[in-house]
Amino acid sequence: MQLKTNVFDSDIKKSSAKPYKWEKKGADIFRPKAIERYISLKSLGFRLLNLVQKMDGKVFYFGIEKEIRKLDGNSLGLYKTVLSNAIRRLDRYCEAENSNFILVLDQHDAHHDLLECAAKTMFGKEPARRLLSPPYHVESYLNQNMQAADWVASITGRLWAHRLQSEQYEDHQKFSEYYWQRLHQLAVHSAVNRRGVQRRERRNENTALGIALTKVGFNPS
Repeated sequence: MQLKTNVFDSDIKKSSAKPYKWEKKGADIFRPKAIERYISLKSLGFRLLNLVQKMDGKVFYFGIEKEIRKLDGNSLGLYKTVLSNAIRRLDRYCEAENSNFILVLDQHDAHHDLLECAAKTMFGKEPARRLLSPPYHVESYLNQNMQAADWVASITGRLWAHRLQSEQYEDHQKFSEYYWQRLHQLAVHSAVNRRGVQRRERRNENTALGIALTKVGFNPS
Protein backbone atom coordinates (compact mmCIF):
# COMPACT_ATOMS: atom_id res chain seq x y z
CA MET A 1 0.00 0.00 0.00
CA GLN A 2 2.95 2.30 0.58
CA LEU A 3 3.81 2.27 -3.11
CA LYS A 4 0.21 3.07 -4.02
CA THR A 5 -0.04 5.99 -1.59
CA ASN A 6 3.31 7.41 -2.72
CA VAL A 7 2.34 7.45 -6.40
CA PHE A 8 -1.36 8.30 -6.12
CA ASP A 9 -1.44 10.46 -3.00
CA SER A 10 -3.26 13.37 -4.66
CA ASP A 11 -5.82 11.07 -6.33
CA ILE A 12 -6.57 9.35 -3.05
CA LYS A 13 -7.04 12.66 -1.23
CA LYS A 14 -9.38 13.95 -3.94
CA SER A 15 -11.52 10.81 -3.69
CA SER A 16 -11.99 11.21 0.09
CA ALA A 17 -11.62 7.41 0.36
CA LYS A 18 -9.33 5.75 2.87
CA PRO A 19 -6.08 4.60 1.22
CA TYR A 20 -6.77 0.95 2.05
CA LYS A 21 -10.12 1.17 0.21
CA TRP A 22 -8.91 3.18 -2.77
CA GLU A 23 -8.27 1.22 -5.95
CA LYS A 24 -7.14 2.01 -9.47
CA LYS A 25 -7.11 -0.79 -12.01
CA GLY A 26 -3.92 -1.56 -13.88
CA ALA A 27 -5.69 -1.07 -17.22
CA ASP A 28 -6.32 2.55 -16.23
CA ILE A 29 -2.74 3.10 -15.06
CA PHE A 30 -0.59 1.40 -17.67
CA ARG A 31 -1.87 3.09 -20.82
CA PRO A 32 0.48 3.68 -23.77
CA LYS A 33 0.33 7.48 -23.79
CA ALA A 34 0.38 7.72 -20.00
CA ILE A 35 3.64 5.84 -19.45
CA GLU A 36 5.36 7.99 -22.05
CA ARG A 37 3.99 11.24 -20.67
CA TYR A 38 4.31 10.63 -16.93
CA ILE A 39 7.64 9.45 -15.58
CA SER A 40 5.98 8.47 -12.29
CA LEU A 41 3.76 5.92 -14.06
CA LYS A 42 6.63 4.53 -16.11
CA SER A 43 8.74 4.11 -12.96
CA LEU A 44 5.79 2.57 -11.12
CA GLY A 45 6.11 -0.58 -13.20
CA PHE A 46 9.80 -0.90 -12.36
CA ARG A 47 9.22 -0.13 -8.68
CA LEU A 48 6.52 -2.77 -8.52
CA LEU A 49 8.69 -5.46 -10.11
CA ASN A 50 11.63 -4.45 -7.93
CA LEU A 51 9.41 -4.87 -4.89
CA VAL A 52 8.45 -8.37 -6.03
CA GLN A 53 12.13 -9.25 -6.34
CA LYS A 54 12.99 -7.66 -2.99
CA MET A 55 10.41 -9.91 -1.32
CA ASP A 56 11.90 -12.95 -3.08
CA GLY A 57 8.73 -13.26 -5.15
CA LYS A 58 8.17 -14.48 -8.69
CA VAL A 59 5.88 -13.58 -11.58
CA PHE A 60 3.70 -16.28 -13.11
CA TYR A 61 1.25 -16.07 -15.98
CA PHE A 62 -0.50 -18.35 -18.43
CA GLY A 63 -2.73 -17.41 -21.33
CA ILE A 64 -4.20 -18.55 -24.63
CA GLU A 65 -4.09 -16.38 -27.73
CA LYS A 66 -7.55 -15.48 -29.00
CA GLU A 67 -8.37 -15.84 -32.67
CA ILE A 68 -8.24 -12.53 -34.52
CA ARG A 69 -11.61 -11.11 -35.55
CA LYS A 70 -13.47 -13.89 -33.77
CA LEU A 71 -15.65 -13.20 -30.75
CA ASP A 72 -15.33 -15.79 -28.01
CA GLY A 73 -18.79 -17.25 -27.50
CA ASN A 74 -17.73 -19.13 -24.38
CA SER A 75 -15.62 -16.79 -22.28
CA LEU A 76 -16.29 -18.80 -19.12
CA GLY A 77 -15.04 -21.96 -20.84
CA LEU A 78 -11.85 -20.16 -21.86
CA TYR A 79 -11.42 -18.80 -18.32
CA LYS A 80 -11.76 -22.30 -16.86
CA THR A 81 -9.30 -23.75 -19.38
CA VAL A 82 -6.74 -21.11 -18.50
CA LEU A 83 -7.32 -21.60 -14.76
CA SER A 84 -6.93 -25.38 -14.97
CA ASN A 85 -3.73 -25.09 -17.02
CA ALA A 86 -2.35 -22.45 -14.67
CA ILE A 87 -2.96 -24.68 -11.64
CA ARG A 88 -1.15 -27.59 -13.29
CA ARG A 89 1.80 -25.41 -14.25
CA LEU A 90 2.10 -24.02 -10.73
CA ASP A 91 1.81 -27.53 -9.33
CA ARG A 92 4.69 -28.77 -11.51
CA TYR A 93 6.80 -25.77 -10.55
CA CYS A 94 6.15 -26.29 -6.83
CA GLU A 95 6.85 -30.01 -7.15
CA ALA A 96 10.26 -29.20 -8.60
CA GLU A 97 10.86 -26.64 -5.84
CA ASN A 98 9.54 -29.00 -3.11
CA SER A 99 7.05 -26.36 -1.97
CA ASN A 100 3.30 -25.85 -1.79
CA PHE A 101 1.02 -23.06 -2.92
CA ILE A 102 -2.39 -21.47 -2.50
CA LEU A 103 -4.40 -19.41 -4.99
CA VAL A 104 -6.15 -16.12 -4.28
CA LEU A 105 -8.50 -14.93 -7.03
CA ASP A 106 -10.21 -11.62 -7.61
CA GLN A 107 -13.96 -11.75 -7.05
CA HIS A 108 -15.72 -12.96 -10.20
CA ASP A 109 -19.37 -13.28 -11.19
CA ALA A 110 -18.78 -16.95 -12.00
CA HIS A 111 -16.83 -17.73 -8.83
CA HIS A 112 -18.82 -20.91 -8.13
CA ASP A 113 -17.94 -22.30 -11.58
CA LEU A 114 -14.31 -21.36 -11.13
CA LEU A 115 -14.11 -22.96 -7.68
CA GLU A 116 -15.62 -26.14 -9.09
CA CYS A 117 -13.10 -26.10 -11.95
CA ALA A 118 -10.24 -25.65 -9.49
CA ALA A 119 -11.55 -28.49 -7.29
CA LYS A 120 -11.79 -30.85 -10.28
CA THR A 121 -8.22 -29.99 -11.23
CA MET A 122 -7.03 -30.34 -7.66
CA PHE A 123 -8.67 -33.73 -6.96
CA GLY A 124 -8.99 -35.13 -10.50
CA LYS A 125 -7.32 -38.01 -12.27
CA GLU A 126 -3.96 -36.24 -12.11
CA PRO A 127 -4.34 -34.30 -8.85
CA ALA A 128 -2.54 -31.05 -8.14
CA ARG A 129 -1.04 -32.27 -4.89
CA ARG A 130 0.90 -29.09 -4.14
CA LEU A 131 -2.23 -26.92 -4.05
CA LEU A 132 -3.16 -26.81 -0.38
CA SER A 133 -6.82 -25.82 -0.80
CA PRO A 134 -9.29 -24.62 -3.42
CA PRO A 135 -8.77 -20.93 -4.32
CA TYR A 136 -9.92 -18.07 -2.13
CA HIS A 137 -11.89 -15.19 -3.66
CA VAL A 138 -11.29 -11.68 -2.33
CA GLU A 139 -12.55 -8.18 -3.08
CA SER A 140 -9.66 -6.44 -4.79
CA TYR A 141 -10.49 -2.98 -3.45
CA LEU A 142 -9.77 -4.30 0.06
CA ASN A 143 -6.76 -6.44 -0.83
CA GLN A 144 -3.50 -4.66 -1.63
CA ASN A 145 -1.80 -7.82 -2.89
CA MET A 146 -4.60 -8.40 -5.39
CA GLN A 147 -4.26 -4.82 -6.62
CA ALA A 148 -0.53 -5.33 -7.14
CA ALA A 149 -1.22 -8.57 -9.02
CA ASP A 150 -3.69 -6.71 -11.24
CA TRP A 151 -1.03 -4.13 -12.07
CA VAL A 152 1.47 -6.85 -13.02
CA ALA A 153 -1.21 -8.59 -15.09
CA SER A 154 -1.92 -5.35 -16.96
CA ILE A 155 1.74 -4.95 -17.87
CA THR A 156 1.90 -8.58 -18.96
CA GLY A 157 -1.20 -8.21 -21.11
CA ARG A 158 0.21 -5.15 -22.87
CA LEU A 159 3.49 -6.96 -23.49
CA TRP A 160 1.84 -9.94 -25.12
CA ALA A 161 -0.64 -7.86 -27.12
CA HIS A 162 2.35 -6.19 -28.77
CA ARG A 163 4.26 -9.46 -29.11
CA LEU A 164 1.37 -11.27 -30.83
CA GLN A 165 -0.15 -8.41 -32.87
CA SER A 166 2.50 -5.73 -33.17
CA GLU A 167 0.79 -3.90 -36.03
CA GLN A 168 -2.56 -3.64 -34.25
CA TYR A 169 -0.90 -2.68 -30.96
CA GLU A 170 1.92 -0.56 -32.33
CA ASP A 171 1.41 1.94 -29.52
CA HIS A 172 2.35 -0.80 -27.02
CA GLN A 173 5.94 -0.91 -28.27
CA LYS A 174 7.19 1.11 -25.30
CA PHE A 175 5.89 -1.55 -22.91
CA SER A 176 8.15 -4.11 -24.57
CA GLU A 177 11.05 -1.67 -24.50
CA TYR A 178 10.56 -0.87 -20.81
CA TYR A 179 9.26 -4.02 -19.19
CA TRP A 180 9.73 -7.21 -21.26
CA GLN A 181 13.20 -8.07 -20.02
CA ARG A 182 12.58 -6.91 -16.45
CA LEU A 183 9.38 -8.90 -16.06
CA HIS A 184 10.90 -12.06 -17.51
CA GLN A 185 13.79 -11.88 -15.09
CA LEU A 186 11.14 -12.74 -12.49
CA ALA A 187 8.80 -14.97 -14.53
CA VAL A 188 8.74 -18.72 -13.85
CA HIS A 189 7.01 -21.54 -15.71
CA SER A 190 4.98 -18.99 -17.68
CA ALA A 191 3.65 -19.17 -21.24
CA VAL A 192 1.10 -17.96 -23.73
CA ASN A 193 -0.22 -20.69 -26.02
CA ARG A 194 -0.36 -19.33 -29.55
CA ARG A 195 -2.97 -20.34 -32.10
CA GLY A 196 -1.61 -22.91 -34.56
CA VAL A 197 1.83 -23.03 -33.00
CA GLN A 198 1.22 -26.22 -31.03
CA ARG A 199 0.28 -28.17 -34.17
CA ARG A 200 3.42 -27.02 -35.95
CA GLU A 201 5.55 -27.86 -32.93
CA ARG A 202 4.17 -31.40 -32.75
CA ARG A 203 5.36 -31.94 -36.33
CA ASN A 204 8.83 -30.66 -35.50
CA GLU A 205 9.54 -30.91 -31.79
CA ASN A 206 13.32 -30.95 -32.14
CA THR A 207 13.88 -27.65 -33.90
CA ALA A 208 16.80 -25.53 -32.80
CA LEU A 209 14.37 -22.96 -31.38
CA GLY A 210 12.56 -25.57 -29.32
CA ILE A 211 15.82 -26.91 -27.93
CA ALA A 212 17.08 -23.42 -27.05
CA LEU A 213 13.86 -22.49 -25.27
CA THR A 214 13.92 -25.73 -23.30
CA LYS A 215 17.45 -25.02 -22.14
CA VAL A 216 16.59 -21.60 -20.79
CA GLY A 217 13.38 -22.86 -19.19
CA PHE A 218 11.03 -20.39 -20.89
CA ASN A 219 8.31 -21.25 -23.37
CA PRO A 220 6.96 -18.26 -25.31
CA SER A 221 4.44 -20.41 -27.22
